[in-house]
Amino acid sequence: MRTDDQERPDGRRSWLVAIVGAVAMVFTFGTPLSYGIFRAPFSDAFGVSPLALSGVFAVMLFTFFIGSGLVGVFGTRLDSRLVLLACSLVTGLLAPALYLVESIAGLAVVFAFLGLALGTAFVLLASVVPRWFDRRRGAATGLIFVGNGLGLTVLPPIWQLVLAELGVRPGFLLVMSVTAVAFLLAGLVCRRPQWAEQSTATAGELLEWLARLGGTRTFQLLFVGIALSFAWYQLLAAYAVDLFASRGLTEAGASAAFGLIGGVSIISRIGSGYLADVVGSRRAFLASLTAAAAGIGLLFASTDSMLPIAIFLIGLGLGGSATLYIPLVMTIYSPEKDTAIVGVFNIAIGVTALAMPPLGTASVAYTGSFTIAIALTFAAVLVGLWSTAVGTARPSHA
Repeated sequence: MRTDDQERPDGRRSWLVAIVGAVAMVFTFGTPLSYGIFRAPFSDAFGVSPLALSGVFAVMLFTFFIGSGLVGVFGTRLDSRLVLLACSLVTGLLAPALYLVESIAGLAVVFAFLGLALGTAFVLLASVVPRWFDRRRGAATGLIFVGNGLGLTVLPPIWQLVLAELGVRPGFLLVMSVTAVAFLLAGLVCRRPQWAEQSTATAGELLEWLARLGGTRTFQLLFVGIALSFAWYQLLAAYAVDLFASRGLTEAGASAAFGLIGGVSIISRIGSGYLADVVGSRRAFLASLTAAAAGIGLLFASTDSMLPIAIFLIGLGLGGSATLYIPLVMTIYSPEKDTAIVGVFNIAIGVTALAMPPLGTASVAYTGSFTIAIALTFAAVLVGLWSTAVGTARPSHA
């Protein structure tokens, strides 16, 4: 039986929700961003060209970011546990799906629903878990995003291992089954707290809210700012390994150096959360983007001694910005529309996720150097920093 003492902000139940949410978060971003590992094994298993598979994975990224963002916006009235349980059910049903499909169209359907389920779970966890906290909201958000960062670190090699050792269909069945169990636990535990108000707006009222929101300068600046706060890393990821190799690292060393950015970001996800509890999420978020800008600026220098410092600063900035944008926007806008708020900004991130990787790759391919690519990355983080700073200067509670 629940008591008021057991269920209170920052209480033991709150930390249980955060821990379960962190575990489930491991399985959100890690799989969609492992698409590079899927390409060759899936091409061989289904007799589909890598180019055609790129279209399938683009569909997955679209539903992961844009589709789940729309679910977040228009599903704000739904019970969070029911939505998470639905994500678990869909993921579980998809686990054996590759045994039933043979065509590129079938693969597209499987990965479209997979992206939607994984992205929706992310939106729900990212919006509901912070509402269990008051004084320790930054630290708790840092914890769930440690799970997110771990997924980016461990799931790609896990996918590589299971696809190589078990094969495409059994490997997909195994990882998706584990994912479904993680989402099931989240669905059983990660509901909104009793004291948290929830939006009762209808779809029509939400459209009116979005129209009103989109017409404000604050939202326009913040939408661009959050999008570019992720775009710089999406650009960097397209050419970073090749850049590090051009600076004299071996292929393995260049991959390890890029992975180190993620490793530093895992540490900074917790640290930035604690920092936000002390100085506020806005200051901590802007400080993270400043660190990222400094690290990217050092990439212009060709000296080997600058590279470790650049990697450290970039990882610091990545972890902080990835963790703190949700506490930031939740302080700017009314928290009762929690999933709608996170969903809207997930759409912003999704737009850049589709556009930035090709831009980064093309800028290197057509110029034959990394200077333009680094300049674009540096410009993205600076404009993101400026736009977010201006957009959050005057809090709004629309």
